[in-house]
Amino acid sequence: MRRSPLERIAVYLVALGFTLFAAFPVLWAFNISLRAERDIITNHFALPSPATLDNYIAIWTQSNLPALMWNSAVTTFFTVVICVIAGTMASYSLSRMQFRGRQNLLLFFLILRMFPVVLMIIPLFVIMRNAGLLDSRIGLALAYTAFLLPIFIWMMKGFFDAIPLELEEAARIDGCTRFGAMVRIVLPLVQGGLWACAVFIGIAAWNEYLFALMLTTSSGSRTWPVGLQLMVGEFQLPWGALTAGGILSILPVLALFAIVQRSMVRGLAQGAVKG
Repeated sequence: MRRSPLERIAVYLVALGFTLFAAFPVLWAFNISLRAERDIITNHFALPSPATLDNYIAIWTQSNLPALMWNSAVTTFFTVVICVIAGTMASYSLSRMQFRGRQNLLLFFLILRMFPVVLMIIPLFVIMRNAGLLDSRIGLALAYTAFLLPIFIWMMKGFFDAIPLELEEAARIDGCTRFGAMVRIVLPLVQGGLWACAVFIGIAAWNEYLFALMLTTSSGSRTWPVGLQLMVGEFQLPWGALTAGGILSILPVLALFAIVQRSMVRGLAQGAVKG
């Protein structure tokens, strides 16, 4: 449907307004991170004069932020790998196979997302302690998987449902096993959706705070959200260092989006239309 020039301008203005509304907190934080400590407290938005990188240098060299971000990266990597491997197999099975209790299992995964994740902390803490995984990056990754795997399965099932079953049947007639048909035929077709789900899981694990706070006690496994929170003292609030750390923590996510943007958008578009 062709739009008039006035309607197009109105749509662009609304989109620009939402974009500025979403980006303003990040721009404000970036502005504060470039200011000297004595110039931070102000009641109006203004460019830093003069701009300085002292906050970035200080938090990178005088704190353990690099180690915290490395812990977050390792934990996120393990979480994504576990969710992709286990979630892909589970979502494919739920999409293609008919078995007793299938609908109840899907409902169970959905119900898990209805409960606050804080209810899982005490059981997970006991399990991790008994298994010797408490205060470890792999243990934290398993804890993240406990509440991220169900949503991964639900999202990936939609992408598998959009692939015609006849493609797999033709491959199996030519001699492929069910697993071979999934790997050679289905997975290449849902590659964009797989990237989209993996990025979603990665961002959720990278930014998670509550589980990391409760299940880690040492700097060897503590993640960056917990590390930044511990910088807040009783009588001191280092706004410059905190905003600089926040901006630095955003950079890996932006880099990841820049790399997989096309695949992610294509996957979301394919999942929006069921074939």
